[in-house]
Amino acid sequence: MKVIEIKNLIKEYDDAEVKVKAINGVDLAIEEGEFTVIVGPSGSGKTTLLNLMGGLDKPTGGEININHTSIHDMSDSKLINFRLNNIGFVFQAYNLIPVLTARENIEFIMELQGRPRAERRKRSVELLEAVGLIERINSRPAKLSGGQQQRVAVARALASKPRFILADEPTANLDSASTQNLLDIMEALNHEEKMTFIFSTHDARVVRKAHRVITLEDGKIMSDVMQEHGEKQQ
Repeated sequence: MKVIEIKNLIKEYDDAEVKVKAINGVDLAIEEGEFTVIVGPSGSGKTTLLNLMGGLDKPTGGEININHTSIHDMSDSKLINFRLNNIGFVFQAYNLIPVLTARENIEFIMELQGRPRAERRKRSVELLEAVGLIERINSRPAKLSGGQQQRVAVARALASKPRFILADEPTANLDSASTQNLLDIMEALNHEEKMTFIFSTHDARVVRKAHRVITLEDGKIMSDVMQEHGEKQQ
């Protein structure tokens, strides 16, 4: 089943009075349970495409359908609610709330959803166990390493039980051990919970884990390749 359908997507920006097409006529469909990466040089439009998929930005033209719901022309208030209940985000900069503990950061999304306190507590503990950080349940971000903060960010993204996860360069600030740990967690969640993951990345380690590799250049899809799980790109 398709969770994302994109048709003739265009995103233009004004640069010194010249219109630049960051995304230029993209057509794309993502199936439920995919483990997909979007690659390409800096400036190719990877982050812009993820932001459009996630409703963080609005297109200049074209269509974006998430779970058979059109989001390209959705009002801001409806879009906020839609994102809250359908999409999980993992950012390169973590974006954890400094004054909240690991558990509180994870619970925050569920609190916005209006879920009962007991449910929030249970889910946050389960997720911290899943990412191997139950012993840091009461630690604030400043007391966590970069790899630990990113794992909390992944747990937070999963807290709302979204249909899919968008991850923008999630391993960019991590060492090899933390990267491998994070990818193993995501891969397990993809396999066990059929969670759909879409990454933008420059990281070859992430690409090797992917089932599908989409190459973007100048805002256009240059190639779209399925690969065997764990197969190395030639």
